[in-house]
Amino acid sequence: MKPRISLITLGVSDLARARQFYERLGFPVRKESQGDVVFFDLDGRLVLALYPREALADDAKVSAKGEGFRGFSLAHNVPSEAAVDAALAEAVKAGAQLVKPAQKVFWGGYSGYFADPDGFLWEVAYNPFMDLT
Repeated sequence: MKPRISLITLGVSDLARARQFYERLGFPVRKESQGDVVFFDLDGRLVLALYPREALADDAKVSAKGEGFRGFSLAHNVPSEAAVDAALAEAVKAGAQLVKPAQKVFWGGYSGYFADPDGFLWEVAYNPFMDLT
């Protein structure tokens, strides 16, 4: 299998609230969005989808129950420490909860975390070893 992620779907408790949050962050809604699913373009090839949590669990034939740490985080890398601070502030202004303020981290970068309205963790990071151009 060729290594690639095409779509990330988040099971959300309130689709309208989640859509508004990501739109406030500037995520562009794709025209294919309709009914119980919302699609956002991330970079032209990767898509973020929002879908009701119960319906997503039913589609996968698993329980929708579960809280706390979900075992993964999403990451948004930016070109500077100042950009980390700005992105975290923008997320909080849009309705996110600041989980971990930005700080220098053990691997040589600078990062912090916010949680979206459904508790999904996003790391905002500056990695001096990653070329974002």
